[in-house]
Amino acid sequence: MKGYRFSKYIPQKAQGESAFDNLLNIFLQLISITGGDVSEALAWLTNLDKQYNLTDGQYGIGNFIDDLKDKGYLTEDNQKGNFEVTGKAGQEIRKSALEEIFGKLKKSGKGQHKTNHSGTGDEMGTDRRPFEFGDSLQQIAMTDSIRNAQINHGFGDFMMTENDLEVLETEYKTQTSTVLMIDISHSMILYGEDRITPAKKTAMALAELITTKYPKDTLDVIVFGNDAWQIEIKDLPYLQVGPYHTNTIAGLELAMDILRRRKNANK
Repeated sequence: MKGYRFSKYIPQKAQGESAFDNLLNIFLQLISITGGDVSEALAWLTNLDKQYNLTDGQYGIGNFIDDLKDKGYLTEDNQKGNFEVTGKAGQEIRKSALEEIFGKLKKSGKGQHKTNHSGTGDEMGTDRRPFEFGDSLQQIAMTDSIRNAQINHGFGDFMMTENDLEVLETEYKTQTSTVLMIDISHSMILYGEDRITPAKKTAMALAELITTKYPKDTLDVIVFGNDAWQIEIKDLPYLQVGPYHTNTIAGLELAMDILRRRKNANK
């Protein structure tokens, strides 16, 4: 009788990644879990290294810390000897969350939302209309315009007038305003379940998606517990749960107040 033999799983190292890149991926995850506590994250990383042999004799945790400082992920307080994460590290955490949740998305500086309306935009549609003053040359449908000129003026000496021109409609793109609410009450770690880390990852992925793919949109982030208050996007990786109740109403009231002050029609 054939059966299965189970053995200890030994993950393979990602091809093409250096020792620093492998450790950086783990370290950024730990930074998010520990709420930005670098010392605790490094302690966890050291324990993981002892258990799973993440480093070797050529590259150790000490080398990794030196590289973190050299590459701008950490700064060190010379008087107190404490490490602090930089804005670069926070951005890398958000990018990592985006790739983990939404997959390998291409970044684009033109990330505006498509609508069902025609108008000024940068993506050609399929509808055609007569040329109007102010239309760009890129919009002119040359094949259709030449055909119109031949029909209107014959096949002798070629002549084209403004009345022969047709243009392709461009799809109008609009802006939106978004408010993201995150619960940091005690219920996010109730019964020993870590709900805040997945919530932070989703929030960071959404923030990175909006700020990179839809840079003309507005994104405001608020947290709520006993009360609600606004935070910066850069603070998302370091959120921690507090001894708060879940005051969802306060969060919704603040979100509505923020959206009322935004001028966008789409909210």
